[in-house]
Amino acid sequence: MTARSKSAGTKLPRKSPVLGRRFHDAFAFAATKHAGQTRKGTAVPYIAHLITVCALVLEAGGDEDLAIAALLHDVVEDCGGKPVLKEVRRRFGRRVAHVVAGCTDADTSPKPPWRERKIAYLKHLRQADLDTRLVSAADKVHNARSILADYKRMGEPLWERFKGRRDGTLWYYRALSMEFRRRKANRLTDELTEIVRELKRSVKLAPRTRARGKNRKGR
Repeated sequence: MTARSKSAGTKLPRKSPVLGRRFHDAFAFAATKHAGQTRKGTAVPYIAHLITVCALVLEAGGDEDLAIAALLHDVVEDCGGKPVLKEVRRRFGRRVAHVVAGCTDADTSPKPPWRERKIAYLKHLRQADLDTRLVSAADKVHNARSILADYKRMGEPLWERFKGRRDGTLWYYRALSMEFRRRKANRLTDELTEIVRELKRSVKLAPRTRARGKNRKGR
Protein backbone atom coordinates (compact mmCIF):
# COMPACT_ATOMS: atom_id res chain seq x y z
CA MET A 1 0.00 0.00 0.00
CA THR A 2 1.45 3.35 -1.00
CA ALA A 3 1.33 6.55 0.99
CA ARG A 4 -1.03 7.86 -1.65
CA SER A 5 -3.56 5.08 -1.12
CA LYS A 6 -3.50 5.56 2.65
CA SER A 7 -4.70 9.11 2.24
CA ALA A 8 -8.24 8.09 1.27
CA GLY A 9 -10.17 8.07 4.52
CA THR A 10 -13.22 5.95 5.27
CA LYS A 11 -14.36 7.97 8.28
CA LEU A 12 -15.82 11.42 8.54
CA PRO A 13 -13.01 13.96 8.15
CA ARG A 14 -11.73 15.65 11.30
CA LYS A 15 -11.72 18.95 9.46
CA SER A 16 -13.27 20.12 6.24
CA PRO A 17 -11.01 19.70 3.20
CA VAL A 18 -10.10 22.88 1.37
CA LEU A 19 -11.88 23.01 -1.99
CA GLY A 20 -10.06 25.65 -3.95
CA ARG A 21 -9.55 26.80 -7.51
CA ARG A 22 -8.64 23.32 -8.78
CA PHE A 23 -11.98 21.98 -7.54
CA HIS A 24 -13.90 24.82 -9.20
CA ASP A 25 -11.97 24.25 -12.43
CA ALA A 26 -12.72 20.52 -12.27
CA PHE A 27 -16.42 21.19 -11.87
CA ALA A 28 -16.42 23.44 -14.92
CA PHE A 29 -14.34 20.90 -16.86
CA ALA A 30 -16.78 18.09 -16.02
CA ALA A 31 -19.83 20.21 -16.84
CA THR A 32 -18.36 21.17 -20.21
CA LYS A 33 -17.22 17.66 -21.16
CA HIS A 34 -20.53 16.02 -20.19
CA ALA A 35 -22.72 18.82 -21.59
CA GLY A 36 -25.80 17.39 -23.29
CA GLN A 37 -25.40 13.95 -21.71
CA THR A 38 -28.15 12.52 -19.52
CA ARG A 39 -28.53 9.65 -17.08
CA LYS A 40 -29.35 6.40 -18.83
CA GLY A 41 -33.02 6.24 -19.84
CA THR A 42 -33.85 9.61 -18.24
CA ALA A 43 -33.79 13.34 -18.92
CA VAL A 44 -31.61 14.00 -15.84
CA PRO A 45 -28.43 15.92 -16.80
CA TYR A 46 -25.39 13.71 -16.29
CA ILE A 47 -23.69 16.29 -14.11
CA ALA A 48 -26.23 15.40 -11.38
CA HIS A 49 -24.57 11.98 -11.04
CA LEU A 50 -21.11 13.50 -10.83
CA ILE A 51 -22.19 15.98 -8.15
CA THR A 52 -23.72 13.18 -6.08
CA VAL A 53 -20.65 10.96 -6.35
CA CYS A 54 -18.49 13.90 -5.33
CA ALA A 55 -20.70 14.53 -2.29
CA LEU A 56 -20.52 10.88 -1.27
CA VAL A 57 -16.72 10.94 -1.49
CA LEU A 58 -16.49 14.08 0.64
CA GLU A 59 -18.94 12.64 3.20
CA ALA A 60 -16.78 9.51 3.41
CA GLY A 61 -13.67 11.56 4.22
CA GLY A 62 -12.18 12.20 0.80
CA ASP A 63 -9.92 15.18 0.23
CA GLU A 64 -9.83 17.68 -2.64
CA ASP A 65 -7.99 15.35 -5.03
CA LEU A 66 -10.58 12.63 -4.50
CA ALA A 67 -13.46 15.09 -4.82
CA ILE A 68 -12.00 16.20 -8.16
CA ALA A 69 -11.54 12.58 -9.25
CA ALA A 70 -15.19 11.95 -8.35
CA LEU A 71 -16.30 14.80 -10.61
CA LEU A 72 -14.13 13.43 -13.43
CA HIS A 73 -14.52 9.68 -12.90
CA ASP A 74 -16.49 9.14 -16.14
CA VAL A 75 -14.82 11.72 -18.34
CA VAL A 76 -12.36 9.30 -19.95
CA GLU A 77 -14.92 6.59 -20.61
CA ASP A 78 -17.63 8.93 -21.94
CA CYS A 79 -15.82 11.93 -23.37
CA GLY A 80 -12.83 10.94 -25.46
CA GLY A 81 -10.70 8.15 -24.05
CA LYS A 82 -6.94 8.29 -23.49
CA PRO A 83 -6.38 11.82 -24.84
CA VAL A 84 -8.80 13.11 -22.19
CA LEU A 85 -6.91 11.22 -19.48
CA LYS A 86 -3.73 13.02 -20.55
CA GLU A 87 -5.59 16.32 -20.26
CA VAL A 88 -6.81 15.38 -16.78
CA ARG A 89 -3.26 14.55 -15.71
CA ARG A 90 -1.92 17.82 -17.10
CA ARG A 91 -4.63 19.99 -15.53
CA PHE A 92 -5.31 18.23 -12.23
CA GLY A 93 -2.26 16.13 -11.45
CA ARG A 94 -1.05 12.56 -11.39
CA ARG A 95 -3.05 11.41 -8.36
CA VAL A 96 -6.37 12.58 -9.80
CA ALA A 97 -5.55 11.00 -13.16
CA HIS A 98 -4.59 7.75 -11.43
CA VAL A 99 -7.99 7.51 -9.71
CA VAL A 100 -9.91 8.52 -12.83
CA ALA A 101 -8.09 5.82 -14.80
CA GLY A 102 -8.88 3.35 -12.03
CA CYS A 103 -12.59 4.13 -12.28
CA THR A 104 -12.64 3.63 -16.06
CA ASP A 105 -13.64 0.25 -17.46
CA ALA A 106 -13.06 1.20 -21.12
CA ASP A 107 -11.02 3.93 -22.80
CA THR A 108 -11.52 2.85 -26.42
CA SER A 109 -14.36 3.13 -28.94
CA PRO A 110 -16.09 0.86 -29.60
CA LYS A 111 -15.99 -0.56 -26.08
CA PRO A 112 -15.29 -4.28 -25.53
CA PRO A 113 -18.34 -6.51 -24.93
CA TRP A 114 -20.27 -5.64 -21.77
CA ARG A 115 -19.63 -8.76 -19.67
CA GLU A 116 -15.97 -8.88 -20.65
CA ARG A 117 -15.55 -5.28 -19.45
CA LYS A 118 -17.31 -5.94 -16.16
CA ILE A 119 -15.28 -9.06 -15.35
CA ALA A 120 -12.08 -7.15 -16.14
CA TYR A 121 -13.15 -4.26 -13.91
CA LEU A 122 -13.92 -6.57 -10.99
CA LYS A 123 -10.42 -8.06 -11.33
CA HIS A 124 -8.96 -4.56 -11.48
CA LEU A 125 -10.76 -3.53 -8.27
CA ARG A 126 -9.18 -6.42 -6.41
CA GLN A 127 -5.77 -4.82 -6.92
CA ALA A 128 -6.87 -1.18 -6.75
CA ASP A 129 -5.67 1.16 -4.01
CA LEU A 130 -7.94 2.75 -1.44
CA ASP A 131 -8.21 6.05 -3.31
CA THR A 132 -9.63 4.33 -6.37
CA ARG A 133 -11.87 2.02 -4.38
CA LEU A 134 -13.37 4.93 -2.46
CA VAL A 135 -14.37 6.87 -5.58
CA SER A 136 -15.51 3.71 -7.35
CA ALA A 137 -17.68 2.71 -4.37
CA ALA A 138 -19.32 6.14 -4.34
CA ASP A 139 -20.07 5.79 -8.05
CA LYS A 140 -21.59 2.33 -7.60
CA VAL A 141 -23.65 3.44 -4.58
CA HIS A 142 -25.31 6.21 -6.54
CA ASN A 143 -25.90 3.96 -9.54
CA ALA A 144 -27.41 1.27 -7.32
CA ARG A 145 -29.61 3.82 -5.54
CA SER A 146 -30.96 4.97 -8.89
CA ILE A 147 -31.58 1.43 -10.12
CA LEU A 148 -33.49 0.50 -6.97
CA ALA A 149 -35.61 3.67 -6.98
CA ASP A 150 -36.43 3.31 -10.68
CA TYR A 151 -37.19 -0.40 -10.33
CA LYS A 152 -39.71 0.33 -7.59
CA ARG A 153 -41.33 2.88 -9.89
CA MET A 154 -41.09 1.09 -13.26
CA GLY A 155 -40.74 -2.61 -12.55
CA GLU A 156 -39.31 -5.01 -15.12
CA PRO A 157 -39.22 -2.58 -18.09
CA LEU A 158 -36.32 -0.85 -16.31
CA TRP A 159 -33.90 -3.56 -17.38
CA GLU A 160 -34.23 -2.60 -21.05
CA ARG A 161 -31.97 0.36 -20.27
CA PHE A 162 -29.02 -1.86 -19.46
CA LYS A 163 -26.83 -3.96 -21.72
CA GLY A 164 -26.70 -6.63 -19.04
CA ARG A 165 -30.49 -6.64 -18.74
CA ARG A 166 -31.86 -7.92 -15.43
CA ASP A 167 -29.68 -10.95 -14.78
CA GLY A 168 -26.44 -9.33 -15.86
CA THR A 169 -27.06 -6.13 -13.94
CA LEU A 170 -27.99 -7.99 -10.74
CA TRP A 171 -24.94 -10.25 -11.12
CA TYR A 172 -22.63 -7.25 -11.54
CA TYR A 173 -23.86 -5.33 -8.52
CA ARG A 174 -23.78 -8.43 -6.32
CA ALA A 175 -20.20 -9.04 -7.47
CA LEU A 176 -19.27 -5.41 -6.79
CA SER A 177 -20.76 -5.59 -3.31
CA MET A 178 -18.80 -8.75 -2.55
CA GLU A 179 -15.58 -7.23 -3.87
CA PHE A 180 -15.91 -4.06 -1.82
CA ARG A 181 -16.63 -6.13 1.30
CA ARG A 182 -13.31 -7.98 0.92
CA ARG A 183 -11.53 -5.11 2.64
CA LYS A 184 -12.42 -3.07 5.71
CA ALA A 185 -16.03 -1.90 5.54
CA ASN A 186 -16.97 1.77 5.44
CA ARG A 187 -20.17 3.76 5.07
CA LEU A 188 -20.17 3.40 1.28
CA THR A 189 -19.55 -0.35 1.15
CA ASP A 190 -22.19 -0.89 3.84
CA GLU A 191 -24.75 1.15 1.90
CA LEU A 192 -23.98 -0.67 -1.35
CA THR A 193 -24.50 -4.02 0.39
CA GLU A 194 -27.87 -2.91 1.75
CA ILE A 195 -29.06 -1.53 -1.59
CA VAL A 196 -28.08 -4.70 -3.43
CA ARG A 197 -29.92 -6.81 -0.87
CA GLU A 198 -33.04 -4.66 -1.13
CA LEU A 199 -32.91 -4.74 -4.92
CA LYS A 200 -32.63 -8.52 -4.85
CA ARG A 201 -35.65 -8.75 -2.51
CA SER A 202 -37.68 -6.37 -4.68
CA VAL A 203 -36.95 -8.34 -7.85
CA LYS A 204 -37.78 -11.62 -6.13
CA LEU A 205 -41.11 -10.35 -4.84
CA ALA A 206 -42.21 -8.47 -7.94
CA PRO A 207 -43.48 -11.47 -10.02
CA ARG A 208 -45.53 -12.75 -7.06
CA THR A 209 -47.08 -9.32 -6.58
CA ARG A 210 -48.07 -9.14 -10.22
CA ALA A 211 -49.51 -12.64 -10.13
CA ARG A 212 -51.65 -11.90 -7.07
CA GLY A 213 -52.84 -8.69 -8.68
CA LYS A 214 -53.97 -10.58 -11.78
CA ASN A 215 -55.83 -13.12 -9.69
CA ARG A 216 -57.68 -10.42 -7.78
CA LYS A 217 -58.61 -8.71 -11.03
CA GLY A 218 -59.87 -11.96 -12.46
CA ARG A 219 -62.18 -12.44 -9.53
